[in-house]
Amino acid sequence: MAGELILLVDDENSILQLERLYLEREGYRIEAAGDGKAALQAVNKLHPALLVLDIMLPELDGLEVCRQLRAVHDPILILMVTARDEDIDKILGLELGADDYLTKPFNPRELVARVKALLRRSEHLPGSPTPALIRIGDLEIDPARREVTLNDQAIDLRTQEFEVLLVMAQNKGLVLSREKLLNLAWGYDFYGQTRTVDVHVGQLRQKLSASKVKIETITGVGYKLVG
Repeated sequence: MAGELILLVDDENSILQLERLYLEREGYRIEAAGDGKAALQAVNKLHPALLVLDIMLPELDGLEVCRQLRAVHDPILILMVTARDEDIDKILGLELGADDYLTKPFNPRELVARVKALLRRSEHLPGSPTPALIRIGDLEIDPARREVTLNDQAIDLRTQEFEVLLVMAQNKGLVLSREKLLNLAWGYDFYGQTRTVDVHVGQLRQKLSASKVKIETITGVGYKLVG
């Protein structure tokens, strides 16, 4: 949603200026920080909607910033940026609670697309129809309130975990490829980042471990929700 506050965190001023230029063109309000400690202070003070967070930072690296924010259950959307195209960096970032990642160098238009997609997933437009509750086995999913309960007990899901579960619940019993899940739950076309989907599914499985509703892996195809 245009007008949302976004915090950019990078120790390279040229990258901050490029990110700022493209995001301000879209109507977003921008603040910036150059190290991990400053990033945490800015999040606590400004409460931005989304954090574009570089991994390689002075003071505290991006992974530690992400870990600390999720440790206190801060719901801020986190788009992790890594300079190395290595799975270990991406997996660590996602497992620590990032919602998505980009690899440097990236096209700034892709950054804008990712930001728009992430913010859109957490937005409920005024006047739009209230989505119906979804009940599957012992799970209840409330799309309007963005809440999930298991046997009347709330389950704490982050934005993208909720989106993945909602998409799978809306397609209960159907096999969804990783590419399809990426498109439906993140809101953009496949960029070769199915690892994002796998990590989020793994996190969902842990949080739903006490439920009779399960996420099944269909080898070589994708996932489906059964229950």
